[in-house]
Amino acid sequence: MVIHNLKINLYICYIKKLNMNIQTISVDFPSDILLTLNENENELKKDIKLSLAIRLYRLQKLTIGKAAQIAGLSHFEFETVLSDNGVSISNLTIDDVLKDAQKLR
Repeated sequence: MVIHNLKINLYICYIKKLNMNIQTISVDFPSDILLTLNENENELKKDIKLSLAIRLYRLQKLTIGKAAQIAGLSHFEFETVLSDNGVSISNLTIDDVLKDAQKLR
C-alpha cells in the first residue's frame, strides 16, 4: 500500500502580539485518500482540523476559543458548527444551574 504524506498545520499554539506560532504535524494516509473522499488536500486539511477541534472540545481538553482557533474559525462560527453537530457550547450540568440558582436566592 502506498502512503501519502499530508502535512497538516494544527494551530496548537498561542497568539503573541499578532505572531502565531504553528506546530506542523505530519500524518500518513493511503495515497488514494483524496480520490476516495473526492476532496482536494486543502478540503481534507480543513475537515481534519475541524474534526480534531470538535473532538478535543467535546473531551474538555480545549476551551471553545482554542478549539475555534484550531478549526480556523471565529468563536461564533465554531459555536454554530458545534450546534449544527449537536455539541453543547456549555459544560454546565442541570445540577450546576440549579445550584447557581439557589445561590442567587
